[in-house]
Amino acid sequence: MTVPETPEAPASPGSSDRPAPPGPPAAPGQGPTAASVVRPEGPWTHREVAANGARFHIAETGQGPLVLLLHGFPQFWWTWRHQMTALAEAGFRAVAMDLRGVGGSDRTPRGYDPANLALDVTGVIRSLGEPDAALVGHDLGGYLAWTAAVMRPKLVRRLVVSSMPHPRRWRSAMLADPRQSAASAHIWGFQRPWLPERRLVADDAALVGRLIRDWSGPRLPDDAAVETYRLAMTIPSTAHCSIEPYRWMVRSMARPDGVQFNRRMKRPVRVPTLHLHGSLDPVMRTRSAAGSGEYVEAPYRWRLFDGLGHFPHEEDPLAFSSELISWLKDPEPDR
Repeated sequence: MTVPETPEAPASPGSSDRPAPPGPPAAPGQGPTAASVVRPEGPWTHREVAANGARFHIAETGQGPLVLLLHGFPQFWWTWRHQMTALAEAGFRAVAMDLRGVGGSDRTPRGYDPANLALDVTGVIRSLGEPDAALVGHDLGGYLAWTAAVMRPKLVRRLVVSSMPHPRRWRSAMLADPRQSAASAHIWGFQRPWLPERRLVADDAALVGRLIRDWSGPRLPDDAAVETYRLAMTIPSTAHCSIEPYRWMVRSMARPDGVQFNRRMKRPVRVPTLHLHGSLDPVMRTRSAAGSGEYVEAPYRWRLFDGLGHFPHEEDPLAFSSELISWLKDPEPDR
């Protein structure tokens, strides 16, 4: 599959825009702003928090134990809109953050390795004034959730990962399984300079829409949702920053920093873990994701959603939210 790119160099650190009054997102080609695209009105509030040397945009709703939601590529916090309302109604404090370089968060010139991005996540937990959080991550957000649970176990109460194996499983699958390598062709394509960013934002980020539809199962996203993700990708420097973590993940495999990270991830996850996956995921094969439980020395539950693709939380939000909430509320999740 072809891959994306943005001509601009990453912007220097800076705060994102303040909330905008209600109104539709900017039309394609009219230079959308962070406020107009990533801060839509809803049953949540928007604000910024400082953590790990940067500022992060969050949307939050509800009261109770903290559940921190981490998006994947090519999306931003809004991908969790269905789960946020469901979690709030179930008695949780639901917070969805934009990862570094995406949405309304700072676009820094560096800091896109998984160890630093995981420190962003745990730093946000501290900035929210909470002793810990249940981490819920999809795709790249899931990779970071695994990492945070290993690096800062005292700050992670429970772990939920969707559509992403443990980092060590991901690495071995990418190197040893030709089918997984082919399924993740976009990640190999990201290793080229500049061209991927340019392709991502070309024709008002048309590639983003194609990727989301191609990676979904039979329940395709509606046009409005796809348009929202396309607009968010065209915010300056977002394409470049979105690709940088994947460049590190591949280019570091043979470098000392990558080898050290892989060794560090040998440490077992010691918090209850729920692993969710769509049976029709064309990006991350079920075979690659299954087996991540070998790195968990705590209750581990594997749940395969039949007939769903790479975005189960959006393709069937009711089933996903029900599974998530029932597990979060289960005092004995190992049953």
